[in-house]
Amino acid sequence: MNRVYTDKQMFIIMYIWGEKMYATGNKKMLNMLILEILRVYTDEDHSLTQQDIIRLLRLNYGMECDRRSVKNNVMSLIEMGYDISMTKGYRLLSREFDDAELRILIDSVLFSKSISTRQAKGLIQKIRGLASNYFNAKVSHVSNLPELQRTDNKQAMYSLDTINDAIAKKKKISFIYNYIGTDLALHPRREEPDIVNPYQIVANNGRFYLIGNYDRHDNVVHIRIDRMTDVKMLNDKAKPMKDVRELEKGLNLPKHMAEHIYMFGGKSIPVKLATTADMMTELVDWFGKDIRILETKGENIKLLVSCNENAMRYWALQYGPYVEVLEPKSLRKTLKEDIEAMQKKYSKGGIK
Repeated sequence: MNRVYTDKQMFIIMYIWGEKMYATGNKKMLNMLILEILRVYTDEDHSLTQQDIIRLLRLNYGMECDRRSVKNNVMSLIEMGYDISMTKGYRLLSREFDDAELRILIDSVLFSKSISTRQAKGLIQKIRGLASNYFNAKVSHVSNLPELQRTDNKQAMYSLDTINDAIAKKKKISFIYNYIGTDLALHPRREEPDIVNPYQIVANNGRFYLIGNYDRHDNVVHIRIDRMTDVKMLNDKAKPMKDVRELEKGLNLPKHMAEHIYMFGGKSIPVKLATTADMMTELVDWFGKDIRILETKGENIKLLVSCNENAMRYWALQYGPYVEVLEPKSLRKTLKEDIEAMQKKYSKGGIK
């Protein structure tokens, strides 16, 4: 049976067979080799002459070629839809990702705590492989940045893949959830696996979380994926979102994330705050723009946000010098007790 390959598939085949194909002088691959040379050695500001391309074909691939063949193959690539300029040399003007997009991808990997250092370096190398040498020269310093406190869970990337498949197929998953012991290693919380209905993977503060539900409850849970091991997709169908409290109308992700700032589970409540106008940037960063201003007196403001109560407790302690919780009274009482307990600890002069 004859099979038609895409350009990308042909290039992968060419790459796998490597020197075997180059040694035979396979002219059918010439346009793909020229495309790869343009991808690596040119961009909007850097071009190659025909002689440059001929030299690189010989140097990199052992392929002999003349100037006419270079021009004909470049014109063929242009007809295939590649954005190549033939003015003042040959340049590949656009590619799958521009430099700014590649930098965003690299930074996302670099500052993710949910993948191991080895996996992060491998991913960054793959991303850099999509760019020209000139872009790579500009980002060569990324490997010298201080390493983050990354996860030691080498299964994390595979877990993400399995969970993605389960979400797409609307299947349940099983996994072992772990905690970190005093030996700084992962230990199972219990021997029996947890079984969860998975709905969405989200990133928060450099970590990946699974938004899901346990069958025995009707609420939403947030589970750190880098704490999960032995993740398996089950044959059982997942519970529909509409049967889960908070998700009856589907998952409004921006709203959900704004109301669960530390990824605590549980319903959101209205919280009345007193603060100053110069805190608005921080407030919008944490809660989005769905903030209701109730009162303004000079620099002092009162406002209403919707947030998970446990998350608001920790947030209010973090921003204690700048924000006061006015309502609900139960949260205000809890915060008062937290502050009194802290005051007792810090008034003792330290633990002997």
